[in-house]
Amino acid sequence: MERVVQITFFGLLLVLVTTLPNKDDWDIYSFHINSTVTSRYATTVITSRVANRMDQSKEIEFQVCIPKNAFISKFRMFIDGQAYDGVVKAKEQAQQQYSEAVSRGQSAGLVSSVGRTLEEFKTSVTVAAHKKVTFELTYEELLKRRLGKYELQIHARPMQLVRDFKVDVYIHEKAGINFMEVTGGLSTKALVNAITKTKTDKQAWVYFYPTEDQQRTCDSCGEQGMDGDLVIVYDVNRDIAFGDIRNSDGYFVHHFAPSNLPRIPKNVVFVIDQSGSMLGRKIQQTRTALIYILNDLAEDDYFGLITFNSALFYWKRELVQATKGNVDSAKNFARNINARGGTDINEAVLKGASMLNAHPREGSASILILLTDGDPTSGVTDIVTIQSNVRRAIADKFPLYCLGFGFDVNFEFLEKMSLQNNGAARRIYADSDSDLQLKGFYEEVAIPLLTNVTMTYTGGTNLTKTHFRQYYNGSEIVVAGQITDNNIETFNPEVVAISGTGKMRFFDKNNTIESIGTDSRIQRVWAYLTVKQLLEKELQLSGQEKDKMKQEALELSLKYSFVTPLTSMVVTKPEGENTDVLHKPKEEAGSAVRGGAGHLHHPSRVSVDMPYNPAVQMPYLPGLPPLLLRPRVAQFPLAPCRSTATVAVPVNPGPDRSVSSHRTPAAHTPLIESAMDLPADYSLLLLPTISTVPPSHRFLLKSENQSLPLCFDVPGPTRLKLLHYPNRELSVNGFLNSKANRGFKKIAIHLKDDQYIEIKPRGISVQRGQGVRHKTAQDLVAADITVIGRDKEFDVAVGDARMVILIHQNGGEEFLWPVLRQLPMDNNVEGILALKPAVYEEVQQTPSTKLKIKDQEIDVTRSSAVDYSIPFPPTLDCWFMSTESALQGQLEDFTVAKL
Repeated sequence: MERVVQITFFGLLLVLVTTLPNKDDWDIYSFHINSTVTSRYATTVITSRVANRMDQSKEIEFQVCIPKNAFISKFRMFIDGQAYDGVVKAKEQAQQQYSEAVSRGQSAGLVSSVGRTLEEFKTSVTVAAHKKVTFELTYEELLKRRLGKYELQIHARPMQLVRDFKVDVYIHEKAGINFMEVTGGLSTKALVNAITKTKTDKQAWVYFYPTEDQQRTCDSCGEQGMDGDLVIVYDVNRDIAFGDIRNSDGYFVHHFAPSNLPRIPKNVVFVIDQSGSMLGRKIQQTRTALIYILNDLAEDDYFGLITFNSALFYWKRELVQATKGNVDSAKNFARNINARGGTDINEAVLKGASMLNAHPREGSASILILLTDGDPTSGVTDIVTIQSNVRRAIADKFPLYCLGFGFDVNFEFLEKMSLQNNGAARRIYADSDSDLQLKGFYEEVAIPLLTNVTMTYTGGTNLTKTHFRQYYNGSEIVVAGQITDNNIETFNPEVVAISGTGKMRFFDKNNTIESIGTDSRIQRVWAYLTVKQLLEKELQLSGQEKDKMKQEALELSLKYSFVTPLTSMVVTKPEGENTDVLHKPKEEAGSAVRGGAGHLHHPSRVSVDMPYNPAVQMPYLPGLPPLLLRPRVAQFPLAPCRSTATVAVPVNPGPDRSVSSHRTPAAHTPLIESAMDLPADYSLLLLPTISTVPPSHRFLLKSENQSLPLCFDVPGPTRLKLLHYPNRELSVNGFLNSKANRGFKKIAIHLKDDQYIEIKPRGISVQRGQGVRHKTAQDLVAADITVIGRDKEFDVAVGDARMVILIHQNGGEEFLWPVLRQLPMDNNVEGILALKPAVYEEVQQTPSTKLKIKDQEIDVTRSSAVDYSIPFPPTLDCWFMSTESALQGQLEDFTVAKL
């Protein structure tokens, strides 16, 4: 009989007490995070592979953190080739099973709030002795633009050093990427060298491949590995004021964020809680933030300031202009705010609204901001009555923003009151940077650009929110919906708003709506936004209307497999184990930050003496010496070109071949004129080239601080020296395919004198001594080498060296392309992958272009090449030059006689 455990959330401080197992019990031998962002919609997949190294079954726990704004949409476990999938159901359906499980004393998995921006996901499974489990979690989120940028937050706390740890981020924005940078605690100290970035006009890639040594060295790292965030920050180009619209399969998404608009003068009233509960650091930080905000007011702004406890205290009883004298006077008032007494929220907010209503100004934007840290204790204390009073006083004329300081406040009360009045609620965390949080919020609403923004879509239906009280500089309005009958010809979008100069209309002058074929992400953006907004409406309403909103949100959550406050994900496990039920938490009073964010709770590493196991085809491999690496060459891509010639090459050198990379060739490679002349031990191949003779491949060499990379051709077929590290007896060589545009046929790794690992698109083989054992599995884990096979790549970790070997396809045939993520710091390293980024200067453009490299002027022409170092390879413009000029040496220095 199947047992069930429910993942739930707690309103009190969550304290997770776990006992770390002995480090030799479990091994997270691979931990990957892959995030794809298209039109600001991010889909992130976390994959953790864990081995139980004990002689008995062990419970292995999977615990990670995800952004609060995200919805979990998929969870799977793989054990012994069997997949166990999570299923999203209405929360009520799992409640009885959950209660029964708790009554039996079973432990519960959970999704809970653990910080300002994160939620924790946790589940566990029992794994048999010497078996492995793969956890795979997918979550989705629409990135929100704040202060002119989007932020993709990725959190990592594996609680151990992980040999094969990687983060891959891919961003594709039709509007074009204006800038991109990487911040966060995981971009500090030595971890900076584990990050590589590539950006084209509309695409960007970020790779984070820290070695085990580097995982110890960030600001929040230690012997138990990393604990921190990697934050990818970017913005898009905004050349068209109307924004951009994408549509697919009858659904559309419209991103609207016009720039270069004049600011609208504002009328703002600050209502500040100075009750006794604000005593100490809270009131000190509030004074600091308020003085900063007052300094930021423009002279054509008008403002008011009210503080309150059981009584009200006015700086002035009416709005005044933000002249220097008035601002200085208000700052003196702010410096003398002291905490004492009760909390009369009702009267304070009503007086603030009255102050704004008494001072209407044409061509201005009014804002009411409330800061409080507790529940109402004086005057009117019934929250429903307060909400009704405030709604009637504001009468839909301006937004109310509520800032809840700490966890003693009833956040749901503030959230509902702000949503009812076209505003938003924000929790201010009681911490050393509370004043910065207050300043940051104010900066988001400091510059109104438009008011009364109305989005209309003739020929559209099932629209998300289309009316917005105000649009602020650095923000963005997003609307999604369906196109009636999927008829783009009758679809006519338009935006009408009030700016500082009067009424404005925005429309699609050039009919730039992009149809992108079948793309389920457009529909999922619509579903994501719709569910979010239905939940907001449900919070504001009561009775039958509330039930209706809740039911609609539930149906969409189930249809799109979103784990929301209304749904649970039932995680099926092997027979005889619990079935976890995952719930999404709310932002509630008491959702306090516990010490540290979530982690993956299964430490240690693979045993050094791993025997060959016929069941899994796992040969023993002794270790490699460690390498010290630099990541900047990780930006170096390789890309083949086109056209054909024929040549014969041996396909089976025989079992007696040496594994040494220095062996001389056994025979020459004969030229043939027809397949009939082909010897028995030769195979006919086609080689790519730019011209018909000789065949060649094109390579890219990324440049340092220049927009265009260099490119050059290598004649083929050629056995290239990819990476040779004599001091460590490590060699990596690659054999270029002889068919047009087919990259590398195979790549060989030599370890010392007697070990040879060969990688082909279909798998890996290992030779030790004279025997070759072919692995049917995709994973190879040994003392100092890990090769993890995935759908479209192999991830190789050898000592400190990190390499990704991508699998591409052309004409139905797969080929390899190597990308080095970490380069040894030893100067005695050579090979194509060890080339440093090019540094050049354009010295002449007419009549021909010349580049200056190391005091040498080189003739170049503008050309292009496919960048196969990227999973979805783009075609890049490049400066084409001779092979010798690009390599700063002879090609023979970069070739080998045998793999």
